[in-house]
Amino acid sequence: MSAQVPVSLVEETALTPAAQWWQSAVIYQVYPRSFADGDGDGVGDLAGLMARLPYIAALGVDGIWMTPFQPSPQLDQGYDVTDYCGVDPLFGTMEQFDALLEQAHSLGLKILLDVVPNHCSSEHPLFQAALAAGPGSPERDMFHFVPAADPAADVPPNNWQSVFGGRAWSRANPESETDTDWYLHLFSAGQPDWNWRNPSVGDYFDGVLRFWFDKGVDGLRIDVAHALFKAEGLPDSPSTGGVVDGLRSNPQVSDQEEVHEVYRRWRTLAEKYSPHRLLVGEVNLEPARAARYTRADEMQQAFAFAFVKLGWDPAAWAAVGNDLETARQLHGGTPTWALENHDIVRSATRFGGGSLGAVRARAALVALLGLPGPAYIYQGQELGLPEVDVPVEARVDPMWARGGVCRDGARVPLPWTEDAERNHGFSLTEPAAEPWLPIPSGWGAQAIELQQQDPESSLALVTAALELRRKLWRNEVFGPNDGGTWRVEAGNMLICERNEHFFVAVAMGTEPVQLPAGTVLLSAAPLEQDGWLQPNNAAWVLRG
Repeated sequence: MSAQVPVSLVEETALTPAAQWWQSAVIYQVYPRSFADGDGDGVGDLAGLMARLPYIAALGVDGIWMTPFQPSPQLDQGYDVTDYCGVDPLFGTMEQFDALLEQAHSLGLKILLDVVPNHCSSEHPLFQAALAAGPGSPERDMFHFVPAADPAADVPPNNWQSVFGGRAWSRANPESETDTDWYLHLFSAGQPDWNWRNPSVGDYFDGVLRFWFDKGVDGLRIDVAHALFKAEGLPDSPSTGGVVDGLRSNPQVSDQEEVHEVYRRWRTLAEKYSPHRLLVGEVNLEPARAARYTRADEMQQAFAFAFVKLGWDPAAWAAVGNDLETARQLHGGTPTWALENHDIVRSATRFGGGSLGAVRARAALVALLGLPGPAYIYQGQELGLPEVDVPVEARVDPMWARGGVCRDGARVPLPWTEDAERNHGFSLTEPAAEPWLPIPSGWGAQAIELQQQDPESSLALVTAALELRRKLWRNEVFGPNDGGTWRVEAGNMLICERNEHFFVAVAMGTEPVQLPAGTVLLSAAPLEQDGWLQPNNAAWVLRG
């Protein structure tokens, strides 16, 4: 690790910080099932997270985003909710959540939760009431129920495909001769879509937001934020799409103009609290369309999905970066950067796998943390964890069963200790049950306890980068209005000019490349020669 930092930059100053905390924030994504198991049942929980919160705080991040822990049949690992204002006993109790929130705030960590407004569980009381009430009832108007055109034929109302594979429609009561309704589910049959054209749905979710904001939760990440409204009349899609691409390929279920009014309403609600609450959108659209969700009166952040899925390709990075900057200048919202999450193949594997992928993932994370705007790190990314090839018989992802795509490999429990006892420290008590996903052999080699003792580890690098990032913000080398001008120079060196004082460089070619003039503040690996960046390395450079 290289960190050559001028004294003038590291001295503490009293300069005014960014206008809003989220403009400079780095958020650590916690997948509770796989973070830490406090009761030894093999599933991560709130007790485990509370016990390990000091680790997250020591990284130097600003907060955590927790994926769902609300009551659920767990068909889609919590994204099938039966009670938006509760805690699933699998994870703990509301009292434990309250204690977690208090502890996080005492450590200086914000708490963001997931809200899933596109769909719920088929076991949700309102969906069960809709099934019981029958065709044409007000209860069914809370969802998308459509009578069969031909009750004798197995033909759904349109050609829409589920993101998880297969058609996006199921019969409400296949055994009934009188109830011929189909219901819509863009994901699994156990996740019926809400009908956002019914004002009662919006009123219901206003109550959900108020519940968590009243508790002191600092913000919400909004699942499938662009797909709440479906086209009037539910017309056929011009494309049948398929697994993963099902939403983006079907314009009838995505990016309907009416959805923006939801986020204007929610932004107004969020700003009634002091401090204002944060809204973060999962908006899987092209940059020009996604940026519209972060206009001044809508959400404050939306993930830069075009960036999340990139491979090791400098031209692609530059093209996406410039598209995101163009969108920022047009609509005002700074991109929210991430390279991993619980749905994406881990970057160490995506960037080539093995030792090569590990080196590239390390460089990419350094680059990510130097880009203008907020950033998100997924648990284990700071360790350089690779994707795990989970045995077929142990896979639980519903996408695997329906469409042959498996996300389990990014969700394997974290290795806390080198020793395999208690599932490499994932379980905090004895006896410890087998973890909900199997832990591969050799997992302890990347354990947190080992990396904490190694000054050259990925964990040490990330911690140093986060500390330097905070200092650069405090000294106004970084600012909330920074943009990003991207280019590829000779030798496949990627450059992102953050402002006139600072740029990020990534060597994506096969030969060392000479850096533009400046002082190297940080590099993913030690520089072998001053002023030159070896392949698969990244650097932060200060001009002047």
